[in-house]
Amino acid sequence: MLKIYHTPGSRSVRPIWLCFELDIPAQIKRVDASYRGTPEWRAISPTGKVPAIEDGDTTICESGAILDYLLARYGEGRLQPAIGSPQWAEYRQWFWFAEATLIRPVGLYRLLRARKDTIDDLVDEAESKFREGLNAVASALNDSDYLLGDRFSAADIMMGYSIAITEQLLGTDYPALVDYLGRLKERDAFKRVAALEKN
Repeated sequence: MLKIYHTPGSRSVRPIWLCFELDIPAQIKRVDASYRGTPEWRAISPTGKVPAIEDGDTTICESGAILDYLLARYGEGRLQPAIGSPQWAEYRQWFWFAEATLIRPVGLYRLLRARKDTIDDLVDEAESKFREGLNAVASALNDSDYLLGDRFSAADIMMGYSIAITEQLLGTDYPALVDYLGRLKERDAFKRVAALEKN
């Protein structure tokens, strides 16, 4: 049975809500803060964040990716327009806007309002979270050329851009990521984009 790891007040509300809308049976397993730092939890969610799901042999985290997965696996076309239609393009825009654009400043606002840390404390925390993310990507590569093993995908484009704009922060701490970025930079399409960026 599909298992959704949930912490109240987190983005785990998204997949639970979707399952309720689509009548997808799911076991909801509450995850408390003390468990989120354990090796067992990090094997499920490499950055320690909630939500994550397990569905048979499939384990994924990131709420947007989970919704995509659930819609593709169980949605039968419900709650999304037909792929390729003009409305589908608008749907995808708002789907990703919610996380990539809207929530980022809201999260920062809530953090700053709730805490009295110095700016240095906040910078240190941001760097720690960033490095956790880099470690998760490096681990996912696990001697693979790309995120999906030997298969290049659009996920590498999304990730490659993020790694490229933070390249100066990698130093010698992340050799797997330096090598990964090197492979991406050798792709003809990447070279074409890099040339475009110089003009």
